[in-house]
Amino acid sequence: MATSVKDNTSKSSALADSDPTTAHEKARILAEALPNMLRYDDQTVVIKFGGHAMGDEALAKAFAQDVVYLKLSGVNPIVVHGGGPQIANMLKKLEIRSEFVNGLRVTDKPTVEIVEMVLAGAINKEIVSAINSQGGKAVGICGKDANLMIAKKITEMPDPTSNLMQAVDIGYVGDPVEVNPHIVDVISKSDLIPVIAPIGISREGETLNINADTFASALAARMKAKRLLLLTDVEGVLDKDKKLIPQLTVDEARALIRDGTIQGGMIPKIEGCIEVVEAGVEAVVIINGRVPHAVLLELLTDHGAGTLVGLRKAKGK
Repeated sequence: MATSVKDNTSKSSALADSDPTTAHEKARILAEALPNMLRYDDQTVVIKFGGHAMGDEALAKAFAQDVVYLKLSGVNPIVVHGGGPQIANMLKKLEIRSEFVNGLRVTDKPTVEIVEMVLAGAINKEIVSAINSQGGKAVGICGKDANLMIAKKITEMPDPTSNLMQAVDIGYVGDPVEVNPHIVDVISKSDLIPVIAPIGISREGETLNINADTFASALAARMKAKRLLLLTDVEGVLDKDKKLIPQLTVDEARALIRDGTIQGGMIPKIEGCIEVVEAGVEAVVIINGRVPHAVLLELLTDHGAGTLVGLRKAKGK
């Protein structure tokens, strides 16, 4: 049956009224995304998923949608996740006392077994299921699989006051010494999405707990990723007026550390960003994970969602 122009106009008007995002607005968004999609086509992006976003159902769903969208757009997303609060809750339930030294959990033998169970088990599979429920095909692994992440026990750390190295014994906590990304390559170059728990293994076969930022950084550097995205609970790097700094070169970042603009817990995070960039990753972005769809905002729009650190200022993200 033929439909009149008037009928079509009425339907379009009704649709526009019911949908706050008009067809023209949707077209504008897609047009803005296209150059960025081409920039990241067939490129590897490592995403460290952690912080508030992991514990918020709506934000976790939005993150899963972002990851699926990236994969369908030709990007190779690799997810590395944390899980500190969930580990703390389990240890509390089991009445296992937990202590920290310079931000790292002291991990004895019983504790590392719980850490592995929570990270490589419960949390990893929750994220895998979330991505799969949004139409993706995620696969959960950890750093022990195919010897992905070989690590060594941390035996010394800088003293917070003097910054001099001092001997420590924090148990089964490691730093990466060798990354073998073959298993990640095989997964990510198919239609699958790797989701990785930051558990490593020593050359002696010991299970080691690795900081998720450190794990993601080592993997991104080894794979020469296009981007490393670090989802955090902060907006990004702020200037002395508490305004967000959208971009920093490595030299600018070092200068802000020297003059005290970058302080506290942000210092090791930025130093880690610098190290990764100098290892060959084009840029690292500290993203506010409390913003819905922060990953898509950063990669596929001109607005961004945090602070980008690179060797030089980027004309486009």
